[in-house]
Amino acid sequence: MSTVAIEPVRNKKDLMAFIKMPWKIYRDDKYWVPPLLMDRKKLLDTEKNPFYKHSEIELFLARKDGEIVGRNAAIVNYNHNKFQQEEIGFFGFFESTRDQEVANALFDASKEWLKKKGFGSMRGPVNPSTNDEVGLLVEGFDSSPMVLMTYNPRYYLSLYEGYGLKKEKDLFAYHVNKDKVFSEKLERVTGMITRKEELTFRSINMKKLNEEIKRVKEVYNEAWSKNWGFVPMTDDEFDFLAEDLKQVVEPELAIFVEVKGKPIGFALSLPDINYPLKFNKNGHLLPGVYHLLTKKKQIKWVRIMVLGVIHSYQQTGVAAVLFHETAKRAIKLGYYDGEASWVLEDNLMMNRSADLLNAEKYKTYRIYRKDI
Repeated sequence: MSTVAIEPVRNKKDLMAFIKMPWKIYRDDKYWVPPLLMDRKKLLDTEKNPFYKHSEIELFLARKDGEIVGRNAAIVNYNHNKFQQEEIGFFGFFESTRDQEVANALFDASKEWLKKKGFGSMRGPVNPSTNDEVGLLVEGFDSSPMVLMTYNPRYYLSLYEGYGLKKEKDLFAYHVNKDKVFSEKLERVTGMITRKEELTFRSINMKKLNEEIKRVKEVYNEAWSKNWGFVPMTDDEFDFLAEDLKQVVEPELAIFVEVKGKPIGFALSLPDINYPLKFNKNGHLLPGVYHLLTKKKQIKWVRIMVLGVIHSYQQTGVAAVLFHETAKRAIKLGYYDGEASWVLEDNLMMNRSADLLNAEKYKTYRIYRKDI
């Protein structure tokens, strides 16, 4: 009888095997979007990614009969635990063949590593934090993921739950369509709120990006501070993320909402670069850049990935106005569909805003937890 061997990643060869493992699972899946190998290496680089200045990660590979059949990671996010006043470990980057024995061995490896660190429970998947790709897809398997969203086979649900992991929180993705988004009610309500709150909107100034990033950070770290699972990003983390995003951002879709010149909210929508990247089968950089350049005009979706307002305006309807402004600008630029993601299942104001825009909840992602 074959047994599963779990090995920690200890060298560059192991790391590349860890990064390339998903190709074994998804090679024939028409909805999968191959990641850029360079991006995965950058994300997992404990020397260059500032996340690891305050956190730890241990990567594991599973082998059966000498063949790599799975991977997982154990993560300690000290900033999360300090900010949320929790003592919890995390797991992420899980991939496995359809084999409960493999999944159990991978989860056990993460569990034991976290137990040695003194934690009594683990939560995931987070890759590697809630500021990155988050959640297991549990509903909505009939389309490709948007940029910076996760994707997985349906059978992962049985692997997770077969191990004893339980739902902790669901995250929603909404589909917004240009033919359904506008209504007389929406125009009336958003116009009324805009006038009452004296709102103005402006695009991010790419020529003064460093100053603008500071403003974004101030809004972001306040607007989300009471959200479940939130952890503030450090200056270095913000700069690290901004360096990547500025390559693909549409300035018209990076929007400040202001009152008397002071930013009170921010929305960022990205063109869905996953569409051209689907054609980049091997994950290498140069073919990826070629597909991005030649197929950019074919992109018709955007992902509304950040949208929030500071606490004092969260009960005023400003979030719905910011959604509305984003939709108007996206359609003007030729994007006819959008995904608003992710939204916590119990974030009433954001879910109501989505309803006001006639958005359809079409995908659900799940965060799991297990006492260890």
